[in-house]
Amino acid sequence: QVQLVESGGGLVQPGGSLRLSCSVSGSGFSILYRAWYRQAPGKQRELVASLTSDDSTHYADFVEGRFAISRDNAKDTVHLEMFSLKPEDTAVYYCYARTTYSTYWGQGTQVTVSS
Repeated sequence: QVQLVESGGGLVQPGGSLRLSCSVSGSGFSILYRAWYRQAPGKQRELVASLTSDDSTHYADFVEGRFAISRDNAKDTVHLEMFSLKPEDTAVYYCYARTTYSTYWGQGTQVTVSS
């Protein structure tokens, strides 16, 4: 059974930075696609950034160059570096992974941007 565990969320002031991490355990199949989603109160879950197995990345328009997704293969971990955070970035951030046969979600980590 694959498990995704997020870490690194918290409270940060506007303009600040955070680094989210998502570790994977239990996968017997190659993970083809990794991503970060977020869901703010009263809103639908939306894609933030994605990373394919061949290192192609994609970012939502609202990222505007402020975030960076990366992978640490040795630790089977994906990171989301977030800079210049805005109050509208406040949300629960979820890690997502897809193999050939299934998809997986983490439990979510809260990011709050507030002064």
